[in-house]
Amino acid sequence: MTKITAAITAVGKYVPDYILTNKELETMVDTNDEWITSRTGIKERRILKEEGKGTSYMAIKAAENLLKKSNKNPLEIDLVIVATATPDLPVASTAAYVATEIGATNAFSYDLQAACSSFLYGMSTASSYIESGRYKSVLLIGADKMSSIVDYTDRATCIIFGDGAGAVLFEPNNEGLGLQDEYHRSDGGGREFLKIDAGGSILPTSEETLKNKQHSVHQEGRTVFKFAVSNMADVAEKMLTRNNLVKEDIQWLAPHQANNRIIEATANRVGLESDKVMVNIHKYGNTTSGTLPLLLADYENQLKKGDNIIFAAFGGGFTWGAIYLKWAYNTLN
Repeated sequence: MTKITAAITAVGKYVPDYILTNKELETMVDTNDEWITSRTGIKERRILKEEGKGTSYMAIKAAENLLKKSNKNPLEIDLVIVATATPDLPVASTAAYVATEIGATNAFSYDLQAACSSFLYGMSTASSYIESGRYKSVLLIGADKMSSIVDYTDRATCIIFGDGAGAVLFEPNNEGLGLQDEYHRSDGGGREFLKIDAGGSILPTSEETLKNKQHSVHQEGRTVFKFAVSNMADVAEKMLTRNNLVKEDIQWLAPHQANNRIIEATANRVGLESDKVMVNIHKYGNTTSGTLPLLLADYENQLKKGDNIIFAAFGGGFTWGAIYLKWAYNTLN
């Protein structure tokens, strides 16, 4: 009996229209374009400005883009997972709302939160459902409205993050394509270095927490950078060594788009030239759960059936990991 593997069969994306450039940020905080670009690689980021629209809006748009491109009937979707650190509401599932709005009324749904590793962990989860044989179609969406939790007077964070969403469809494959291997880790000792202090069960919302701006994301940049560089590079290398792959076997590296120096360090560890590294951080900044699917959407036309792709991510918590995946289709231009 042929082993069932879980393959990505379609992708979609959405980014807001409004572009927040480095030049505009110069008018908001003490920074400049050269400083931001040299340290992060970011030139601009997209911001969802429309009042009353949240993460679900972008997730729905990305899913609709995928459905339109693939001609997939939403009634055939068994499960919708929304990977996000910025759900619409604290309790009600964003994924449930997204599934209903796109017409996936036969699907069950839930949110998955692991900071910037959310989509990577979601790939593992979606693939496991497919490989079990119980489900045939899992829609995984990575979406974050980071502008909703950023303090635009804090230059350490406001220059980094943007809003956006990407979606992928996982379906069974009998050709050995799709997810091949994965390696994920977490370290709760790191949660002090990248977090939002208030609004959770430890420190509920109060007048004091609002006054102290404790509802915005805060990070200790140097510490996070150090952990991200070493851990992302380590797990990417592990994917090669334990699958007996050499750099010539890898067509693409799809790294989380947090900082261009982290991306370069990961690529250098596995020996890949820049033309094999997916990068769009200059256009979108760090969209957290949206970075990996947005990479796939932007590079879809360059991907070929059978291409070996290494995914790597690192996020708050700390959370990190890597996935080795064989691409399952050629795009028809």
